[in-house]
Amino acid sequence: MSSIISIKNLEKTYKTDFEELTVFKNLNLEVEEGCRLVVVGKSGCGKSTLLNIIGGLDNPTCGSVQAGPYKVELLDEDGLSKYRREYVGLIFQFHYLLKDFTALENVFMPAYMKGESKKTAMDKAKKLLDDVGLSDRMNHLPSQLSGGERQRVAVARSLINNPSLILADEPTGNLDPANARLIGDLLFSIAEKYRKTLILVTHDMSLASKGDLIYSIKDGILNEN
Repeated sequence: MSSIISIKNLEKTYKTDFEELTVFKNLNLEVEEGCRLVVVGKSGCGKSTLLNIIGGLDNPTCGSVQAGPYKVELLDEDGLSKYRREYVGLIFQFHYLLKDFTALENVFMPAYMKGESKKTAMDKAKKLLDDVGLSDRMNHLPSQLSGGERQRVAVARSLINNPSLILADEPTGNLDPANARLIGDLLFSIAEKYRKTLILVTHDMSLASKGDLIYSIKDGILNEN
């Protein structure tokens, strides 16, 4: 299989007037297409920073990130928007659903904004909500859904534009143990069903154990477990 992600000599350093903090240095990573890769490590070790750089939400200090045809670190704002809209599905610890829109509208919106017809976007959103077990809740507002249901909507939304890559940052971090297991199982089964590459960041080792590969970041160094 070919690599969907190729990271070379990546460094991220934060500078203030008083100090300089290097989160990681000379980080290299190859991710094969279709792989479910998990990154673990203590809070503050840089795992979310790495995911944000891959997702084009943060800039590396130096180094390169190749994601499919995209050289992420070289993209301008328009290029980054296109990359995130068409190539990457993002799932965060907080669901970031629009509170005044139903579950169906939250999922359909990215496809509609991309230019698909309302009917096509709605049909795709309904199918995805059915896939995550929410066909009977699609007309509910986020405030009418449980925490686990809201996160399932976020999973469905991440797939609406058929991305090649799904990035999930502590997707179970705000959930109780039962819902955390449900969302974890769902993420990996959905990634397999739709043949998506998944990169997931977590501190939950039971969730991490579901991955094909597990990496840890310690003292700025990425190691395969």
